[in-house]
Amino acid sequence: MELFSFQNESETTDRTATDRTAPLAHRMRPQTLEQFIGQRHLLDKGKLLERTIQADRISSLVLYGPPGSGKTTLAFIISKTTKTLFKEVNAVSSNVAELRKIIEEAKKNKRINSSKATLFIDEIHRFNKAQQDVLIPEVERGNIILIGATTQNPSFALNGPLLSRSVIFELNPLTEAELLEILYRAASDAENGFGKTKIDFDEGALEHIVRQSCGDARRALTALEVGVLTTPVDKKDVIHFTKEVSEQSTQRKLVHYDHDGDYHYDTASAFIKSIRGSDVDAAVYWLAKMIYAGEDPRFIARRLVILASEDIGNADPQALILASSMLNAIEFVGMPEAQIILAQAVTYLALAPKSNASYIAFEEALGDVKEKKVEEVPEHLRDASYSGAEKMGRGQGYVYPHSDPDHYVVQTYIQKKGHYYRPTSFGYEKVHQERLEKIKDLGERKSG
Repeated sequence: MELFSFQNESETTDRTATDRTAPLAHRMRPQTLEQFIGQRHLLDKGKLLERTIQADRISSLVLYGPPGSGKTTLAFIISKTTKTLFKEVNAVSSNVAELRKIIEEAKKNKRINSSKATLFIDEIHRFNKAQQDVLIPEVERGNIILIGATTQNPSFALNGPLLSRSVIFELNPLTEAELLEILYRAASDAENGFGKTKIDFDEGALEHIVRQSCGDARRALTALEVGVLTTPVDKKDVIHFTKEVSEQSTQRKLVHYDHDGDYHYDTASAFIKSIRGSDVDAAVYWLAKMIYAGEDPRFIARRLVILASEDIGNADPQALILASSMLNAIEFVGMPEAQIILAQAVTYLALAPKSNASYIAFEEALGDVKEKKVEEVPEHLRDASYSGAEKMGRGQGYVYPHSDPDHYVVQTYIQKKGHYYRPTSFGYEKVHQERLEKIKDLGERKSG
């Protein structure tokens, strides 16, 4: 009978002392909540997820967080503590046909044994809309309990109906102290780690792995394993795990950065807000992070051109000129030298005087266009350049400002009396402020 033949499948994920060929990260996977390190905001005594697991009251949920933060491990711990039947699939290799088969087996089991089934979908964000839609009615009817794991923001990666039927738990990158504890545990575990191996760790060797891993336990354990297995023992059968071994084991530092997800947009947001807030050091740091992670310099440049107008504007008119020049320059030069040009632009823009008066002026005017009576063009301002315009009265009464000694005349340019542009006293915009005052005085004098 194949009905729910997968019910004990989770047992195959258990560590076994004889399975020494499995990667260290797999062998050291915690089997209980007590062994789990990190995510205390979810798993401390009395927290919702901890209570849910301990009480075996699991409802459909989504575990959202960066790689190596414990999403899959938590799902396996749930599989060991829950009394529901458990099945795991990976969204990369699964399809609608497999989902329908699992669902049908779950329904049969529910009818025959009156028990529920838990379906764990790793990388659930890789399911398209049609695949996610298959799950919605089954979750709604309670035929399956869904546990999804994703590195992508569920608000964007999952269908709204599926989200509304699930509880979202966000996992954080592990702290350096938590990663260090995980490495010490692996080094001392005689059954599944390197407890039976004599290892002499240089001061700072494990700390280097921790720093390079950026909160990813899997990466940290992999670096430890590579270092131990590739370092020869000395005459006393001791492995000397030096700082050099640590550096070779980690190679390039991992920076969590997806080019179309949260890390991408969150970092870009911090970057722009740092420039807007005139924190030049923070702005340079976020720029460096984006460049190191492989961000397209054109994306950065486009954002800077927008910022130069939106957040600096006429307080420093040179900002937009410099930003536009920077955009052309990086296209011409290319990487890696383009990062030098980006750095110059970022430091200039961060320290430039700030004003969004032009942007606000446009937004307010646009709001009036959308919501209030649309203004007609006054007759004397209409185009009078074409044949027959004079007979229609177009342009009659218009006064040419340059004919006036002050290059300013009093005439109506719009019937509505709006006051949109309010320049600040910062930077060059103070000149605009003074010019507006002068225009006001001229108007009053010429009208009088």
